[in-house]
Amino acid sequence: MPSRRDFLKTSAAVGGSVLVGATAPGLLAAATPEPVRAPMRLLILGGTGFIGPHLVKHAISRGHKVTIFTRGRRDDSMLPPEVERLVGDRNGQLAALEGKQWDAVVDDSATNPDWVRQSATLLKGNVPQYLFTSSTGVYYPYLKKGLDESTPPLLEGDQKDGSVAYGTAKAQCEKIVFDTFGNGGIVVRPSYIAGPGDTTDRFPYWPVRLPRGGEVLVPGKREDTAQFIDVRDLAEFMVKLLEDKRYGPYNVAAPKDPITMREFVEQAARALDPSAGSGQRAKVTFTQVDDYDFLTENKIFSMVPWVIPTGNNFGHTAISNARAKGAGLTFRPLATTVRDTLEWWATVPEERRNAPHFALTPEQEATVLAAWKAKKG
Repeated sequence: MPSRRDFLKTSAAVGGSVLVGATAPGLLAAATPEPVRAPMRLLILGGTGFIGPHLVKHAISRGHKVTIFTRGRRDDSMLPPEVERLVGDRNGQLAALEGKQWDAVVDDSATNPDWVRQSATLLKGNVPQYLFTSSTGVYYPYLKKGLDESTPPLLEGDQKDGSVAYGTAKAQCEKIVFDTFGNGGIVVRPSYIAGPGDTTDRFPYWPVRLPRGGEVLVPGKREDTAQFIDVRDLAEFMVKLLEDKRYGPYNVAAPKDPITMREFVEQAARALDPSAGSGQRAKVTFTQVDDYDFLTENKIFSMVPWVIPTGNNFGHTAISNARAKGAGLTFRPLATTVRDTLEWWATVPEERRNAPHFALTPEQEATVLAAWKAKKG
């Protein structure tokens, strides 16, 4: 089964194209909220990837002053001109951060505990709040549904398993933050992140596939759940946590209430149907492939926001988001996420659009559907 480490490799392969089309509608958090009464000076370690541009834009719209710390290798022209740019490297080249003070830091670029240890040690005493972007991967293996923040993350495990290696690295990063900053430490654990600017081709599969119509393969049983988070909802929640002086870990997953994968594709199809307003429905039919053994034989382990709920992934897409909701996490409609993702997708480089790393190619989907029908007789 592909691991989260495999997903990261895919992300790195296509990540260089994420900033192209950055001015497309919906890419950055577009709402203009009321400025806060007490603006903060924010340091963002990262800022030019997937979450970063949304985070920077929203923070500035709230009246905060933002500094980003990057290696300077990515185009950052999509960011507002008032952003202060510092250049360095998480791997020991932190001189640009020395002797400076901020009200809070957002660590948005670390999977290596050594990086977090270096930055946390340097910034302790100069920054009262440290927010680390982690992942629900810290709960792997997901042996039950409804996992919440009371479940201790796994700090050690078989590093030959990519999912274990990724999860334990993130968990170790979290521990460093809490050990160093105490009640000034905040951790967000997002589920699969979706929306404009996606550096992977996981979630965009559905906004691209559904408008084509025809017979659509829906993986899993009808009661299987789906889970994701719109990158803009994540970014806005991160800023809110800092403003509200919260601390501790928060699972960040949408939608607000549980949704099945079947409900997800049906709602997404309605949102993307160009003829919906005219009363004419696009010809889309759904075929539920509900045999886990058949899916495994055909190497269909995940079609984000669905993951086959067996073995170590039993509760993968059924994480509790209750604590985050209680702290003010808000949710865009699913329709907004899929529409904006499709609109943004049209702006990414043609090379990526012509050869995406989707869960299924049209040919693979047709082959699997034919095999499923033959199996069912």
